[in-house]
Amino acid sequence: MTMKATLLIELLTEELPPKALQKLAASFADTISSELKRMAFVDADAVATVFASPRRLAVSLPGVLNLQPEQTLVKKGPSLAAGMKDGQPSKALEGFARSCGVAVSELITLNDGKQDVYAYQSVKAGESLSAVLTSVVELAMKKLPAPKLMHWGDSDHLFVRPVHGLMMLWGETVVDGEVLGLKSRNATRGHRFMSEGEVLVESADSYARTLFDAGKVVASFVARRELIAKRLHDAAAVLGATIAADDALIDEVCALVEWPVVLEAGFEAEFLKVPQECLILTMQQNQKYFPLLDAAGKLMNRFLLVSNIEAADPSHVIQGNERVLRARLSDAKFFFEQDQKLPLAARLEKLAGVVYHNKIGSQLERVARLETLAGVFAAKLGSDVEAARRAARLAKADLVTDMVGEFPELQGVMGMYYASHDGESAVVAQAIEGHYHPRFAGDALPQSDVATAVALADKLESIVGIWGIGLIPTGDKDPFALRRAALGVLRMVLASPLDLKDIIAETAAVFPAGLLSDATADEVFAFALERLKHFLATDYKGDEIDAVLSLTPSRLDEVRAVLAAVAEFKALPEAATLAAANKRVKNILKKAEGEIGAVNPALFAEDAERALFEAIAAIAPEVDAKFAAHDFAGALSQLSSLKLPVDAFFDGVMVMADDAAVRANRIALLSRLAELFNRVADISLLAD
Repeated sequence: MTMKATLLIELLTEELPPKALQKLAASFADTISSELKRMAFVDADAVATVFASPRRLAVSLPGVLNLQPEQTLVKKGPSLAAGMKDGQPSKALEGFARSCGVAVSELITLNDGKQDVYAYQSVKAGESLSAVLTSVVELAMKKLPAPKLMHWGDSDHLFVRPVHGLMMLWGETVVDGEVLGLKSRNATRGHRFMSEGEVLVESADSYARTLFDAGKVVASFVARRELIAKRLHDAAAVLGATIAADDALIDEVCALVEWPVVLEAGFEAEFLKVPQECLILTMQQNQKYFPLLDAAGKLMNRFLLVSNIEAADPSHVIQGNERVLRARLSDAKFFFEQDQKLPLAARLEKLAGVVYHNKIGSQLERVARLETLAGVFAAKLGSDVEAARRAARLAKADLVTDMVGEFPELQGVMGMYYASHDGESAVVAQAIEGHYHPRFAGDALPQSDVATAVALADKLESIVGIWGIGLIPTGDKDPFALRRAALGVLRMVLASPLDLKDIIAETAAVFPAGLLSDATADEVFAFALERLKHFLATDYKGDEIDAVLSLTPSRLDEVRAVLAAVAEFKALPEAATLAAANKRVKNILKKAEGEIGAVNPALFAEDAERALFEAIAAIAPEVDAKFAAHDFAGALSQLSSLKLPVDAFFDGVMVMADDAAVRANRIALLSRLAELFNRVADISLLAD
């Protein structure tokens, strides 16, 4: 008898990789859900519930059938034309019938979308859930995104971690099956320390509640995360503090605990003399603690931790964590104090021993290039050239400090602190930290023109140098993160009056002669414009972007204004016709032979070409004036008045006249039209 019930599948494991837990659980649930839907054991709109904790992957799916519905199978054979010859079955049709185990008379005909064919239709009885579920679970395990698998014990089984239990429950019934040598049961284990013995699960629907009550496990990752976030927020609010942590840390901690308990702890105030970025990174990265900030954004000497055990007296847990953190902070304090004994400027020579790339040279050689470029770019920005050169000279010196050696994520940040300690100006110190910005999509831009000059120097030197020696990004491979660096450059140039093509050429010029390929500057410029297309695609349509970037603009500060103007023009009723006409003009000009000369009104033979010439002459000054005033929308709107004369021209004038002089004159007129339209963007690319 066919019935429906909730299906629950759980793998009980050793502690799973915390940073991969969500992906593992999602993949496990998705595969099981999609396979059961594909085989019609469950409705296509059924929603699976994913469970994931350090020691288990599980999925619950409601409304699962115990017996698969009957399946109608259709096997297609030869076409009707090939199946019958002179009213008799062909050998091909007879062979097809034999392969199906039936007579020709039992075949049906149907259309396969291309032609009518003979076919055999049969009904297959549905499989039982118990017959297929083991293979579904095994498939889900094979498809897990786990690059490294392991053996355990003396078995040949492979999985991301040792597996100790399998539960496959349909309603209250245990589904028979065996995976990795483990037989399905309705038993699991609870919390490693707070639960003893096996936890029996009476039904699939009671899984989460049973684990919570009897096993001290919050099985749902989402529920556990919400619980952690709330308890952290509540504990911080009691102290009038905010938490200095991102979602990734909460996710990682959630993947480390099954029964989260938030505790408050502290450390000695003397450690606050160390830059708070160092302390925060130490607490987050090494210990998975949650630093606290006061109302002014300053680090407090209190922190929160998430324990995986609920103790009657948590003081021992708190003291143990404080003791471990104290050792970490002592190391950070020692590194900071030792680093300050040697000024950044005195560390520069050590950069000679740090290889940037064997074809490009050391970091010290690179610093010399950065210093030159930062000065050039600062001058173009109208900023302090000497401050930019000084910041560029010191920008990489913190790479050879103990603190950055321990925490590479702090490069730039420590340089800023050490520069301030050495007596460098505030603008130089800030630029040392700021030159790494923007570090990722959405990151803040450098906060001063000096920092922008150094940041551009750093990113462009990297892009041009790496590209110039042939290490060009391909497909999804970009080991030197040139795409990310290019996006950073584009964001800065979009917000400045700099000429992108010019600063790329300036960058290529600082490398030793013969080191880079001759085409490097042009290729990098094209690469940057291609990246710009992707960057702008979130806000503008593809044809609008193509119309603007096809003119290869190198001043990017007005690109967004031009794009807005193009979008406004495209909405005009005349736009479609004018775009199509310009596409036609573009094709004609491509085929034009020889040099295109000036328009000679004396050669006009038709009223329509004279009318177009006069219309162009009438609006050209206004278009030029609006373009010069950066009124791009106004310039394009002027072009809408050309619709009627353009239509009349193509309706009544044959461009390719037999008379060579007339033909050349008409091509010149169209060239003038194209120049006027392409003043702002290539309107032809807006045509369908």
